[in-house]
Amino acid sequence: MQAIRGLLGEVAEADPAVAVRVISSCKAEQKIPHRIGCRALGVSESGFYKWRDREPTAREVRRQHLAEEIEEIFQRSGGTYGSPKVFIELVRRGWRVSVNTVAKVMAELGLAGRKIRRRRSLTRPGKRPTAPDFVRRDFTAEEPDLVWCGDLTEIDTGEGKLYLATVIDLFSRRLLGYAMGERHDAELVVASLNMAAATRGGDVRGVIMHTDAGSIYVLALAEHLEKAGIAASIGSGRE
Repeated sequence: MQAIRGLLGEVAEADPAVAVRVISSCKAEQKIPHRIGCRALGVSESGFYKWRDREPTAREVRRQHLAEEIEEIFQRSGGTYGSPKVFIELVRRGWRVSVNTVAKVMAELGLAGRKIRRRRSLTRPGKRPTAPDFVRRDFTAEEPDLVWCGDLTEIDTGEGKLYLATVIDLFSRRLLGYAMGERHDAELVVASLNMAAATRGGDVRGVIMHTDAGSIYVLALAEHLEKAGIAASIGSGRE
């Protein structure tokens, strides 16, 4: 478990923009204080504010303009457009951008062209799914989207507990998806996986999703992984 959780710290250290985005999003959408978000990602509050308040780069300015265009197109469609249709409209408007980038921005904005049916439970009571351990404590990968690693971190805020579900690509150590909430249930972990899939353009068949045997991921994601064409990998012991 410590090795898996350590990956999240590596992501935050390697790409501060990711940490700032996650912390700011949790504050805006779920009223989670910045200090709690910083603690969850293992970054200092001073570092967070310094990065957040700096002058944006040209790339970030372009990214913001792109996000505004994407949201405008999505809203004009009545919330029906997925990333492929939004991508086509952007190209018509003169944008040079990939469909994967569009999917990632839409995921960051919380925009989805079709509703996903929410389920209270993704597995039948009394049936614990089993899967091989493809990782065997080797938390590396030879290429992107070969192995993802999922984890659920418990955060004691002093006012109650919060839970942070994350999905990280073991090749780049990039944070692909996340979700934070007051309950460690199936909805939380599925939300993090949905965001990861959207970040990668939607088609993630063939990816190996590794979790530890003691995690709620084992139960919550079994059916979801199968439908997405993702191979489950379960650690043989505490990571």
